[in-house]
Amino acid sequence: MQEELAPVRFDTLPLDPKLLRAVADQGYASMTPIQAKAIPVVLSGQDVMGAAQTGTGKTAAFSIPLLQKMLRHENPSMSPARHPVRAVVLAPTRELADQVAQNVKAYAKHTKLRVAVVFGGVDMKPQTAELKAGVEVLIATPGRLLDHIEAKNCVLNQVEYVVLDEADRMLDIGFLPDLQRILSHLPQTNRQTLLFSATFSPEIKRLAGSYLHDPVLVEVARPNATASTVEQRFFSVSDDDKRRTILKLLRDRDIKQSIVFVNSKLGAARLARSFERDGLRTAALHGDKSQDERLKSLAAFKAGEVDLLVATDVAARGLDIADLPAVFNFDVPFNAEDYVHRIGRTGRAGASGIAMTLVTREDSRLIADIEKLIKKKIDLEAVELDDERPRRAPQPREEWAGGERAEVAPAPRRSEPRAPKDPFFDRPYEASERAEPAAWERAVPVKPAPSAARALPNIRSKRKVAALLGGGPKA
Repeated sequence: MQEELAPVRFDTLPLDPKLLRAVADQGYASMTPIQAKAIPVVLSGQDVMGAAQTGTGKTAAFSIPLLQKMLRHENPSMSPARHPVRAVVLAPTRELADQVAQNVKAYAKHTKLRVAVVFGGVDMKPQTAELKAGVEVLIATPGRLLDHIEAKNCVLNQVEYVVLDEADRMLDIGFLPDLQRILSHLPQTNRQTLLFSATFSPEIKRLAGSYLHDPVLVEVARPNATASTVEQRFFSVSDDDKRRTILKLLRDRDIKQSIVFVNSKLGAARLARSFERDGLRTAALHGDKSQDERLKSLAAFKAGEVDLLVATDVAARGLDIADLPAVFNFDVPFNAEDYVHRIGRTGRAGASGIAMTLVTREDSRLIADIEKLIKKKIDLEAVELDDERPRRAPQPREEWAGGERAEVAPAPRRSEPRAPKDPFFDRPYEASERAEPAAWERAVPVKPAPSAARALPNIRSKRKVAALLGGGPKA
């Protein structure tokens, strides 16, 4: 059990007045538990592994103390050489990188420190210009940062602070090679490293130990715990009834806006189109979308212009959407830890929310993994769906004739003998004998092709004939 911490105000910390003013501008007075425990440790210069539930302010827990420590480098000079990269924040997704950058810029707005974000899916030229002008805090996704390093757009030999946000995903096997390449470009000494995430498995803790020096483990809740402000419900359904179930739950609970998580990009696109046909304002968010499309979809959702955001796990981490009432798991996630991140999109900053997961027979193993992770027994509920309108039997095609409806029988299908296939081109040879044409085919008049004589010009003189042959009449 973790001890409950009394609320602690930001102004009790040794922070610069410019940072305290920026924090107040954001409407924050008291720190969250992860901020109260992590900020003093980061200010002391120690490496930190921070674990806390989603939506508890981990971004402020590492960005505010780092900005405080970098204020000694603050200067008004316009020279890029006076603004080298001092801190690198790595994030696994473009959306999370953009979200972190917005928060850090808000905290640094009263200082002279420069903040920039780089991620893939967009043109590199504006990012290059911003980097070459000089920045102190660089937020990036690993792939795009490597692109800029190889293009020599940024130099990282003066980096003093490294942050891995959502560290469990950053240290996953897919990101580890890029991470190792990036760390090889950073100073190996006099560097403070911070790892923050909502989930830390024992394997990830051992792996992270190789990157940190005597780290301090800061946990304000049981690892991998779900937020207490989120109500979790699990419904037993069939695959065919999933969409109808979500529509019923939206209607019965009067939910105006929610995120619907699926496991595949193709599934996200198809489900979004289905909800559109149901009359809901819907947007899809997945990896096949361009970055501009993804940012526009997020902006429309945050502005309330979209009812449902159908998304893959690219939206499961880092998205901070105020007062989001509900999250649906249309598909149970393959990775149990992703469940914690998905449902963490609701119930943020002390608000309440509900997370509803649709479970089929094939999901029993995945549900068992979630139970093991969150250490909680999952009870499945049944959903009574409204009966569908009976489908009409196919009727003969009807047309209007003389002001009354007259049934029109469908045209008979042509039946031709099956021709042998050409062994070289796999195309049927022309049939030597055709079947007797049907009545409807005989009724169509066929216009005869023009004869060869009609196709030739009307030549009535020897002179014209000679001209066509290239000569003239003999004298």
